Amino acid sequence: MMMKRVASLFLLFMLAGCSTSQDAPQQKAQKGKVSPERSLNMEQQCKEQAAHRYNTGAQKIDVTAFERFQGSYELRGHTARKEGFVCSFDADGQFLHLSMR
Repeated sequence: MMMKRVASLFLLFMLAGCSTSQDAPQQKAQKGKVSPERSLNMEQQCKEQAAHRYNTGAQKIDVTAFERFQGSYELRGHTARKEGFVCSFDADGQFLHLSMR
């Protein structure tokens, strides 16, 4: 009797787990308001970091995309030689790192 009850509870938990299991949605960029001053500051920092990394002038760096994620920002761009990069910033707009792509 006890074994039957344990088996029934186990089956119930298995079914409950299957019914609530869903694929987690992918994190997508959020369309939110970022102050113009903050976005320009992040763009300038990104250009300066990329210019330093690629040994070129900031005027030869193009930032082509600005995405906001939960708790962070990413700016994508490329150099005049078409070398791609991504600058990452935290939620407060502080520079985190530059990734080459």
